[in-house]
Amino acid sequence: MAEHSALRALVEAIGRGFVEFAPPAPRTSGDGPLDWPGYAEQRARAADRTDADESVLCGRARLGEREAVLIAFDFAYLGGSVGEDTGVRIVAAFEQAREQRLPVISLIASGGSRMQEGIRALQQLQAIARACLLARQDRIPHVAVLRDPTTGGMWAALGAAADVVLAAPGARISFGGARVRSVGEDGEDFRAEGKLADGQVDRVVDETDLPEVLTELVSLLHPTRLTRTPGPAPVPAALGAATLPGTGMQAVERARAAERPRARAYLDSYLGTRFEIGGDRAGGRDEGMICGFGDHEGRTVAFAAQTGSANTPAGFRTAARLIRLADQLGIPVLTLVDTPGAANDAASERAGVGPAIAEVFTAVAGASVPVTTLVIGEGGSGGALALAAPENTWVTADAYFAVIAPESAAAILKREPAEVPDLADHLRLRPQDLLELGFARGLAR
Repeated sequence: MAEHSALRALVEAIGRGFVEFAPPAPRTSGDGPLDWPGYAEQRARAADRTDADESVLCGRARLGEREAVLIAFDFAYLGGSVGEDTGVRIVAAFEQAREQRLPVISLIASGGSRMQEGIRALQQLQAIARACLLARQDRIPHVAVLRDPTTGGMWAALGAAADVVLAAPGARISFGGARVRSVGEDGEDFRAEGKLADGQVDRVVDETDLPEVLTELVSLLHPTRLTRTPGPAPVPAALGAATLPGTGMQAVERARAAERPRARAYLDSYLGTRFEIGGDRAGGRDEGMICGFGDHEGRTVAFAAQTGSANTPAGFRTAARLIRLADQLGIPVLTLVDTPGAANDAASERAGVGPAIAEVFTAVAGASVPVTTLVIGEGGSGGALALAAPENTWVTADAYFAVIAPESAAAILKREPAEVPDLADHLRLRPQDLLELGFARGLAR
């Protein structure tokens, strides 16, 4: 019973007043659908050891001021494996979440599908994937916590399908378990830290910090806090220069100044609390693109903010992921534009920088929630324009926006460096020019 008590202690530490759901009627009896020798005895021993009749514990609990549905795996019960009855319980928990309009938190520790039940167990991946999809369509947020280990189908069908993915330090996370993957394949690529570096996990969180982190996420993403037709995010107040630049080159120099307020300063000023997500879920991260959710005067706002660097494909894909998720949940979006342009090196080309930028253009164009943009620094060509909201882009006095940087314009036109300031004027890239040309809706004050 010690193992099960440890799981209940974790569940009760995360959520107060945990109440377990009544499990659906069991479908598996005896030695199971394959008549696997000794399977009934294996399950009986697991039940005696854990004081549980299955590998998942499902119920609802209160996190802070709001409730959530918890799905917790017990690795002590047949390695947290998923059989037919396990899958039915997980699907039923998602149905409860949809009916009660509660977010889902999956605490996963699983070795994958239960081989003693064969294809009947494997089929549960389809049922669980569909349950995740239906929850997403009903605007129910899903947060997964990947514990040690999370492998096989529960990584692919449940963990990776979540809107936000957290992981325990050092947790083994992989589609193939250690006993079945290629000989010698191991190391950080199969651990939480490697998955974080590869953009597949949003944050690595110590167990002691989980209650606070999950409570914050539930507060920001709870369906009762969100509306189907949210108003636009208000334009942040300008933090930098109060006067407009006199020349195009002055505008460029101001935007490039090291002392100018950057994205984190704006986010600190605009949001009371915030939770950052990171990674494109496809193998990359870009620290130059800050994405997440925060509280602005009692409202949840999603943000995608450039930090002044040339963004990589991973950065653009992360921004697109954030905008799509906000649209799914009904959260208004704020984008902060500040980049000299997209990364244009060979590595970025191989990683698909063009398609990645296209993803952001498409996400912004297709969003049903309002998108508000503030240009806080450099607005370098398409890498900046992808994040800009048509007809709702605002500009600070120490920013500019241009089809191309004046130095690059000089190189293309085969002009001397001394002619760069003149080209900056011709590009009409100053904040007041952007307003007069109809690109900017207004100047932030």
